[in-house]
Amino acid sequence: MQEFLSRMIGRKVDIFCGGASSLRGEIIKVEGGVLHLKDDEQTMCFVAIEKIAVVWEAREDEKRAGFVSGALNNR
Repeated sequence: MQEFLSRMIGRKVDIFCGGASSLRGEIIKVEGGVLHLKDDEQTMCFVAIEKIAVVWEAREDEKRAGFVSGALNNR
């Protein structure tokens, strides 16, 4: 996993560690079994690689729950 994550440096990813633990950020560095992530507010986060269950590239066009404006007016 460490080698795989090292090849993704500079990419924005979503990390799932099980339960309700989910993180998103840009991979800055992978060193000594620790993943260094930076979020959109430039806050650093450090994740133990052995705890990571799933990694995938973050999608910029992520759909979020909510209302679509004008949807009811078109009926």
